[in-house]
Amino acid sequence: MKRVYNFSPGPSMLPLPVLERAAAEMADANGSGQSVMEMSHRSGDFKAIIGKTEALLRELMGIPPNYRVLFLQGGASLQFSMVPLNLAAPESPSAGGKKTVTLVDTGIWAQKAADEASKYAELVIAASSKDRAYTYIPPAPAPAPGSAYYHITWNNTIVGTKWPSIPETGSVPLAADISSSILSEPLDVSRFGVLYAGAQKNLGPAGVTALIIREDLIGGAPSWVPAMLRYDIHAKEGSLYNTPPCYGIYVMGLVLEWLKALGGVEAAAELNRNKAGLIYDYLEASGHFYSPVEKQSRSLMNIPFVPREEAGERRAEIEKRFVAEAAGAGLINLAGHRLVGGMRASIYNAMPLEGVKALVQFMENFEKTL
Repeated sequence: MKRVYNFSPGPSMLPLPVLERAAAEMADANGSGQSVMEMSHRSGDFKAIIGKTEALLRELMGIPPNYRVLFLQGGASLQFSMVPLNLAAPESPSAGGKKTVTLVDTGIWAQKAADEASKYAELVIAASSKDRAYTYIPPAPAPAPGSAYYHITWNNTIVGTKWPSIPETGSVPLAADISSSILSEPLDVSRFGVLYAGAQKNLGPAGVTALIIREDLIGGAPSWVPAMLRYDIHAKEGSLYNTPPCYGIYVMGLVLEWLKALGGVEAAAELNRNKAGLIYDYLEASGHFYSPVEKQSRSLMNIPFVPREEAGERRAEIEKRFVAEAAGAGLINLAGHRLVGGMRASIYNAMPLEGVKALVQFMENFEKTL
């Protein structure tokens, strides 16, 4: 079997043991005589799966008992709407006196969250790193007075930045999109009011969104908010209000079992620091490539790199050849986001150290041809 090293920002590679186990259990999951794809979501067989998945996520993240875990659909993009609808929406769609939401703008996904929040609340952009192409995380000002919540994008997949520390927001609940960094390093859940993550980077296949929310923040959605967009309804029904993405939740559970066997989040963090360090150290010494991100803001998960300025008009040619030749060497999906160009290595938990070493070796060899 030929396996490539997949550096995609998402959907990303999954641990091989997880794929092999899912394949082995495809037609008979947990001795039930059926595939998870065939199970009723109301059955005892599936309730055992979703219950185990939640318990593992709670254990690995250290989620306090006064927080609920929900498995939703729509990706992080739907949470851009659900968070303001549940925490900041007015009593009627046309009502005046909107609540205030504070947000820090660190890139495209933060902008999307801002766009959705502005439909239901008065939006205050407390800080932005747009002035330097989002290559750093700005200092976090205090929330605007009376804010319903304070929103950040913890790890910025496209530009490769990550918050170096959790901002202080006082009594204002902190909400964070942690899609591309969940379980990559320890995170104090108790410092947040809401955390959400699309699964397709560090948790499992696309289709599931994990939401972690403090219980006192549930139940604030006004009556006009549709049922499927209300946290209270999903919490009351245990994420089973409608048919959830059953197979995705099952695979997420397998990923969490794999991570626990690896040594948990602390072990993953040490490995991730080692992997990222190999690439950043190479870029610091490289005569042809560099990281455009300020050191104190660099992500462990997404590492963009570009040819140095002296490449000039040859930059596009170098980038195109790099991506093509890397794919030929079994290192795929290294093209940067279409909006920023360059190259980008996404090295989520499932990326083995050997894959990063292979990438650095390829980069060293590629440089010799320039």
